[in-house]
Amino acid sequence: MAPVMAGLPGLKDTYAQLKTRMEKAVEDFRKAMAATRTGRASVHMLDGVSVDYYGTPMPLNQIAGVHAPEAQMITVQPFDPSQLGAIEKAIRTAELGLNPMNDGKLIRVPVPPLTTERRQEMVKHLHKVLEEHRTAVRNIRRDGNDAIKKAMKDKKITEDDEKRSLEEIQKLTDDEIKKMEEMSKMKEKEVMEV
Repeated sequence: MAPVMAGLPGLKDTYAQLKTRMEKAVEDFRKAMAATRTGRASVHMLDGVSVDYYGTPMPLNQIAGVHAPEAQMITVQPFDPSQLGAIEKAIRTAELGLNPMNDGKLIRVPVPPLTTERRQEMVKHLHKVLEEHRTAVRNIRRDGNDAIKKAMKDKKITEDDEKRSLEEIQKLTDDEIKKMEEMSKMKEKEVMEV
């Protein structure tokens, strides 16, 4: 079924903006999930690390190859070997609780297994991040509802269009929130897996 709002001249742009904003909120959430640590090493654990590269902060994965060859190990191979020290320092100071070791060619980052307590903290953190993103999506819905009501008030759309558009925004909101809840459940399962 084609979106009702997308076919209404008075709401076409509003719909496109809302959908884009909601998808961006879900994408932000997906990135937050990917960067959340589980008991296994993942290259995404270092996604948030930025390295001072000749005076410019650069994402680690743009100046080095990042790999997870084993369940408890990440390796970082700088494209420019002179950056080994800077990369090691960036990982150490990123507050990830990781202790990188540099052998002159490669940086090895052992990933210690998570304690039960730490796993529970991570799940709490996941719930908090999910709630923040749920709220963001609901705020976007509210903006959409306001735009629909305004279009109705300005007689750009009919009452039927208004009713269908409000239902459509609600469905879009529910779908996007459901996507995030499913991602969160999967991530929670990964975090709790020993």
